[in-house]
Amino acid sequence: MRTNELLLDAFERVHQLVGPVVTGLSPEELAFRPDAQANSIAWLVWHLARVQDDHVADVAGLEQVWTAQGWADRFGLPFDVKAHGYGHTAAEVAQVVAPADLLAGYHEAVHALTVGYVGAVDAAELDRIVDTRWDPPVSVGVRLVSVLGDTLQHVGQAAYLRGLVERRRNA
Repeated sequence: MRTNELLLDAFERVHQLVGPVVTGLSPEELAFRPDAQANSIAWLVWHLARVQDDHVADVAGLEQVWTAQGWADRFGLPFDVKAHGYGHTAAEVAQVVAPADLLAGYHEAVHALTVGYVGAVDAAELDRIVDTRWDPPVSVGVRLVSVLGDTLQHVGQAAYLRGLVERRRNA
């Protein structure tokens, strides 16, 4: 198995988890937070897609689908177009309210960008240094693994929250 095939499989696993996490939930349920400092499903899914979009587009030398395909306008969030959630306050987390189809659609578009890029990478591209601010410098391969770690963590958190939402719904 080639390295890019392994990465594609991992990104596909995230992709297969996002839809079921949001499907069938109302915008209010997607915005549920167990307490005022917690993240919501909507914020977690938006954030994981934004980070993946930002980082993959950057290493691929492409415009993010967030702006290129009009997702920023469709979401209509009160943030700078470059925002992806890092450093968001609890009040900013609360502002991410969206229907399931919008969240899933944006992630679908980001996944397509990712598949298009990762499907074509080779060993030389994975070794290319993209960030020298770290020691050791960050390569494309390390950046992609970092994105996978972040997205897997957040989709798992969103799945946990979905369980809480369903428990509240059935109580």
